[in-house]
Amino acid sequence: MKIAAFLILSLFACILPAHAEMHLDITNPNVEPMPIAVTDFFGGAGQESQVGHQIAQVVSADLASSGLFKPIDPAAFAQTSDALRQGPHFADWKVLNVQALVSGTVTAQGDGRLRVEFRLWDVLGEGQMAGMAYTTQPANWRRIAHIIADTIYQRITGETGYFDTRVVYVAESGPYQKRVKRLAIMDQDGFNTRYLSDGSNLVLTPRFSPTVAEITYMAYVNNHPRVYLQNIDSGRRELLIDLPGMTFAPRFSPDGNKVILSLAQNGASNLYVMDLRTRQTRQLTSDQSISTAPCYSPDGTKVAFESDRGGSQQIYTMNADGSGVKRISFGSGKATYANPVWSPRGDLIAFTKISGGTFYIGVIKPDGTGEREITEGYDVEGPTWAPNGRVLAYFKENPSGPGGRERTAKLYSIDITGQNERQLPTQGDASDPAWSPLIP
Repeated sequence: MKIAAFLILSLFACILPAHAEMHLDITNPNVEPMPIAVTDFFGGAGQESQVGHQIAQVVSADLASSGLFKPIDPAAFAQTSDALRQGPHFADWKVLNVQALVSGTVTAQGDGRLRVEFRLWDVLGEGQMAGMAYTTQPANWRRIAHIIADTIYQRITGETGYFDTRVVYVAESGPYQKRVKRLAIMDQDGFNTRYLSDGSNLVLTPRFSPTVAEITYMAYVNNHPRVYLQNIDSGRRELLIDLPGMTFAPRFSPDGNKVILSLAQNGASNLYVMDLRTRQTRQLTSDQSISTAPCYSPDGTKVAFESDRGGSQQIYTMNADGSGVKRISFGSGKATYANPVWSPRGDLIAFTKISGGTFYIGVIKPDGTGEREITEGYDVEGPTWAPNGRVLAYFKENPSGPGGRERTAKLYSIDITGQNERQLPTQGDASDPAWSPLIP
């Protein structure tokens, strides 16, 4: 999981007057993508040159995927990567309407590691906005590219980036009525896919720990639905809780010390929390309704969950000890709500809604105000937040095959403004995504 140790050094950065600095208002749904040039990182010849080209490609793809940046065609570049080592000719880049410019170098060290430097230039302000250097093993070049893209994103938007992250999900294969479901993990851009289970047991709802070292999920092992913990690197799996009934819908607390989940017994489903240090379990709700899909607020003081205690499936919040239960969803007609997920920023709760036979992904404030729909479809479910709270991922099912009797399931992401919906690349059908925090 962890990258080999790398050294991060700040490079000299010209401080531009505040009025000259670039900035993108990412809360504006109509913001125009910023023209940016991401040049190959100069590497001379051999491995350094190849890695320099690859890093530039990944940085460019990350920024373009956000919908906030528009990389220009390298064929139009005004300077070579070699010439940029002496600094940009800003006038030549202005002619191309470039507002931001990224340059860099890759240098082999005597110990076999690579030193990667990059600089972010404000073309209109004619100065450097950021510059960093990283020394790491050659195999880590892709992660370095994601870290650089995060730095650029944050410097220009003022918001934390989300490119140096992973997505865990359920990889699906086989006929729709007899799906094989495996745990899978990949970088947020679809690369480095790895399977964490072999498909012999049905798996659902994988969720990351705050350290990104473990996941919790539900699995049917010997036809018994139980919640498990699994280390991502070692693959070691551990039964979390073994009580009569069905345990499901687990999720870590923000500090990683607890797992909250549902336990179904005698026709009801209630919420429980287990302390991972003591293995003590505490019941949070106690009634004859179906309460499930719990999710902590970022500060750990509140829990959002879905319940039919009022007669239909709705979203509720409560204090972390189970007190102060409050309904917050009140959709028109016979709308039902599910899958509440608290934003890492704490300002919104994402959800799935079914109304009039249509599925929606939406957001609502924790006090129940400000509900709005982000996207809709034949079947859209399972929202999960990027760590900056500005982007959501989810899965979408659509009819396929003769007569629409089959289904395809794919992962998508979308900005919370409702813009820039795009499919996340997976090796096959996929569902139940969970977005990791930034990788430590």
